[in-house]
Amino acid sequence: MSEIKTLNSGEKFVHASVGSLHGFEGKQFVKEATGATSCEISFGTLPTGAAVPFFHSHKVNEENYIILSGAGKFQVDGDVFDITEGSVIRVSTNCDRNIKCTSAEPMTYICIQAKEGSLEGYTMTDAEITERENLL
Repeated sequence: MSEIKTLNSGEKFVHASVGSLHGFEGKQFVKEATGATSCEISFGTLPTGAAVPFFHSHKVNEENYIILSGAGKFQVDGDVFDITEGSVIRVSTNCDRNIKCTSAEPMTYICIQAKEGSLEGYTMTDAEITERENLL
């Protein structure tokens, strides 16, 4: 399992890393390291033929899985479907889910967990263009 490292932080941000995703193994949650207050994010890797060893559901939070590499199967209750690099899967509350790697290479994914129905503003409805000196 990789270990998350805080690289730098300020009053309004935290920059953390799980390291290289190439060769990443296991599952790593990042909420504590970043101090997130709106969601939990985790990185996970499943080796060929492996599945998460249990089904689970959430009472309040939906989950969004983003497949970064590899391929496999995803099950939500009685529905099973193929997933591959670039797949994005949203799973509602109160239903069982699981994921399995079927590709020759490990499957690496990100899972973002947040309160279902809580998103009010997004993209340009929650953003404003600001004027600031570009230091990049």
